[in-house]
Formats: sequence, C-alpha cells, structure tokens
Amino acid sequence: MDRRHFLQSSTFFTIAAATGTIPACRATPDMGALTDKGHYVFAQGVASGDPRDESIVFWTRCVPAQGDGKAVSLRLEVSTQPDFARPVATVPLRALRTHDFTVRAKVTGLHPKTAYYYRFVAGSDISPTGVSRTAPGPTDANTRVRFAWLTCQDWSVNHWQAMTLMADETDLDFVVHVGDYIYEAVGLRTADPVERAHPPLKLPDGQPMPGGGIYADSLDDYRTLYRTYRTDPRLQAVHHRFPMIAIWDDHEFSDDCWQDHQVYTNEEKRETQRRRNATQAWAEYMPVDWSDVRFAGENSTYDNIRIYRDFHFGSLMHLVMTDERLYRDGHVVSAAAIAQARGNDPIHGDDAAGSRYFVERGVLQRFETLDTAQFGRPPSMLGPVQTQWWKDTLKASPATWKVWGNEVMLNRLWVNLPSGGSGQNKNLVVNCDSWDGYPAHKRELLDWLRQESIRNVVAITGDLHAFQCGVVRNEPDLLKGEPVLVDFVCAGISSTSFYTYIKAAWKGTPLAPLVATPAALDDLLKANNPDLRYVDHDAQGYASATLTPERFVVVFNKVKRVDSHGMAPADPLLQRTRLTVLKDTADVRIG
Repeated sequence: MDRRHFLQSSTFFTIAAATGTIPACRATPDMGALTDKGHYVFAQGVASGDPRDESIVFWTRCVPAQGDGKAVSLRLEVSTQPDFARPVATVPLRALRTHDFTVRAKVTGLHPKTAYYYRFVAGSDISPTGVSRTAPGPTDANTRVRFAWLTCQDWSVNHWQAMTLMADETDLDFVVHVGDYIYEAVGLRTADPVERAHPPLKLPDGQPMPGGGIYADSLDDYRTLYRTYRTDPRLQAVHHRFPMIAIWDDHEFSDDCWQDHQVYTNEEKRETQRRRNATQAWAEYMPVDWSDVRFAGENSTYDNIRIYRDFHFGSLMHLVMTDERLYRDGHVVSAAAIAQARGNDPIHGDDAAGSRYFVERGVLQRFETLDTAQFGRPPSMLGPVQTQWWKDTLKASPATWKVWGNEVMLNRLWVNLPSGGSGQNKNLVVNCDSWDGYPAHKRELLDWLRQESIRNVVAITGDLHAFQCGVVRNEPDLLKGEPVLVDFVCAGISSTSFYTYIKAAWKGTPLAPLVATPAALDDLLKANNPDLRYVDHDAQGYASATLTPERFVVVFNKVKRVDSHGMAPADPLLQRTRLTVLKDTADVRIG
C-alpha cells in the first residue's frame, strides 16, 4: 500500500473531493437517531491549514460529553456560504481515542482564491464555524498577499492579547506559525507574571527539571499541553478566521533540542521515545497536509516525520518552510567539553553559557573544524537531504518573492565584551543555537543564493523573543560579504523577552551596566552588528506582512505587558513599526 492510499484509508487523515453536492450518506445512523444536543463537545474549536489553490486541510477535536472513550461519528461540512445552504463538500469522519479524538480532512477540488466556511457536526451538536481561504492559482498574477506570523506562545508567561489584535486583521489571507506553539516545561519561575486567564498547568506524567519545574515526557503530557493551549478563545479565534501554515521549533519537544536529544544538562541526553511522543501530539493537533509531507507513526525511529514543505501564492509569493531541529547536527561546541575545561560536571552540569550562548568565536571555529573532520562535511542545521531540497526549491521558484519560513535567527549577532580583569575583550557569538552557531553551513546556503543570483529572499523568523530586522550577507564580514536576504525576526506572543533574560544573567556582574535599560542592550548589539536595521529586544507581539510586486512591507506589532495583578490589557497595542524591502534591493527602509 503506497503512502497516499494509506492516508486516504486511515482514520488519521482523510482526503475528499469537493463535489458540489451532499453525498447520500450525509449522516451515519447513530448520528441521525440523536435529536438532542450536548452529547459531543468541541472544546478545542476548529482549525484549517496548509492552504493551496485547490485544497485546504480542516481539523477539529470532538469528544463524547460523557467521557466514555467511544469513537465519535461526525462529518465535516464545507461551503462558500456562511449558512451552509449549498455545501461543496461533506466528509464523514470518525474521531478515535487512538488519536486523542482529533480528526483532519483535506478537501480537494476547491476554487482558487476563494473563502470557504466550514464546521463539524456530531449528532445534533455543531462546532463553531471557521472560515478559510484557498491560495491564488499558479498563473494568477496577483497584486497583493497579506499574512501574519507568530511564535513563542508560552501559556505560563504574560498574556495572549496579541492574538486578539491578529484576529482583528480581517484582510489576512493566512497565518504562519514558525514554532514554539507549546512550551514543554511548566512550573518554572519567570521574571514576568502570567495572566489570570491561564491557570497553572499540570502534566499527568511530567518529569522534574534540573533547577526546578516539570517537563513533558509522555504522549499524554504533550497532548495535555495542546488540549489546554487550544482552549484559549484568542488562539481559537486565530484558527477560526485564518488557515495556518505551521512548523515547529524546539519547545514542541525540548528547549534547544537537536534530533532526539534534550539539552537540560551537559549530557545532552538522547530521548527517542519522548521525541516520538512530542511528534505524535504535534501531528495530531496541527492542521497539516499529510498527503504532502510524511508521518509514519509506526516507524520506531525519532525521524518518523517530515514536515518541511512549500506553498505557492500565485506568481507573487513562494513560501518555503524548513525544519531546523530534527535533522540538525548537535550544537557545534560541546557543552560537556566546555564543562571539563572549566572543571565542571560534564554530565549533570549546565554549561550552556560558553557552549550555546556567548561563545568565543575562536572556540566555535576550532570545534567546527573538529566536527567537519568527523562528519566529512561541516556541521549542518538542515541536514544534507533538506539542504538539497531547499536549494532545488528556491532555484526552481518563479515567484517574485521567496519567503523562508525559518525558525531561528539568521541575522549576525556578535559582540565584543570585556574579559574579567585581563583588560582584553572577547569576540563572542551571542546565540549558537541559531544559524550563527553553524557558520560554514550558513555560509554555504547564503553564498549559494548569491552564486545562483536568487533575489528577493526574505526570512520570517521567531525563537529569539525579540523584534529584529537585518540584512544578511553571504560572508559575515561586512567588508567582504554581499547582502543576499533580509531576516525579519518576530518577538514572542508572550514569552519572556531576550532583554529580560540577559539582564537577569548579568545582574551583579561587571556587565550589568551594559543592560541597565533595554535601549542600552539594543545600542550595544547594533554597534557590534551594523547590518541590523531595527531592533527591539524587550518585546512581545506578532508581525504582519503585505507583499506587492514592488515591495515587501512588514509591521511589527508590540503589545503591553500583563500587570502585576495578572490582568491582561484590554487595549494591548503599544507600538507599530513599519519596515519596507523594495524589490531587488536586499535592504530595508523604516517607516
């Protein structure tokens, strides 16, 4: 049985064609026999995703109200009319306990650039109505695309009012999630309070973290996180109003992870089953087109899934989504080796500072040379197969704008800092969990863009908990490198800001004056990285983009913080910053 036939035949993913008429089997007998409501619950709302010119994926979770664990027969209804007077597709489905009562169906044969309403019906119970939209067709010389992207929505920090602002942008064609849809750790102490609307999370099988807190371990743990996150009405509103294209970053599995390794300690322990648990929960709860990518749940390896994929929006935009966790080599600088050099515990200690963060450039270069000799190639973020796919995809793209859905920062972020009492400065790479930590691989991709004369590449990025916009060169040396793309980094929806982390880490040290204010940190990093066109490292919010044939316009939407009493602001918008990239320039204008 080939993969497509398996997916069509499985209860996990259903493919159906829009017919313009309602099939005769509109309802199964047990559904038709029910005349009263309240038998079934749609507590997580509805969602749609992976929009293409002729198809959309639709999702919901439907459970028996009595909690008996029995399978639920339901149907998906899709229509171009909000009252569903003339459905274009009706798809029978079954929600099974095996997949936590989640269902997803891909409806094909839809019309390009068309709004579709959808809902799910179980007995006499009806889900909320969602609206989605197909992409323009491949020959459509569309004059505008509007989308937003978001990242880092920690349930246990700040508030989610940025999602309210996003949902109010009624002219968006779709939204992109570039990772950290959930956070695997709960019960951590944070510098920011959490809104009252988000009570403390409890995990059924969670494991203790070094230094406090609990992390998700079992499949039920990860499902619990998705179930809970999806009850928030603001997140539901975003899903109800726009199709979502989602990729993961680290917290969907484990902070700063690579492949199936967690990095809570220097051991960087391999946890294959935990990785698979995290993967299955993500696959169950995301409205992803599994006929386009791959999920083989029966496969016992950690890489039993492939989620990198691409989307076309007419001739104007080509969106390329990459996976920067599952195939990346381990962090180039070994935390265990740094611990040993310092006389620290190479197993149970935590030497992230010096191995993943604020790493001496010379140390990074030496470790990269060692890894290159071991692998027979430079250490990689994407892995060889995905790297070739990325190159082939971009080279073949006919679109005006090539948009890279990218999880971790591409902007160069280096800094010179004083080194103790030696009187000398250290040249440091701030974040080696990002592309800066894989310099040869980063250079390979960027230099390839230059050599192939691929223009108008823009990255939409998350992870850093900051707003950044920068020009990215094929060589990090400003005197040698040529601009090849622009990286727009979006702040987290709610997560603790990058500035807050750095200020806490440097408190009581000689470096504290450098981060006395957010502006001081911004100035320090801009002075060390002149290609940064705009920075705000103390922010929460989201970003939106408007594309036309001549320009790519981004708006950073910064929100106010939750107050000391846990109340989210009713009027959350603090600031909007507009940035523009003109076609064929690889540079940015502010305002």
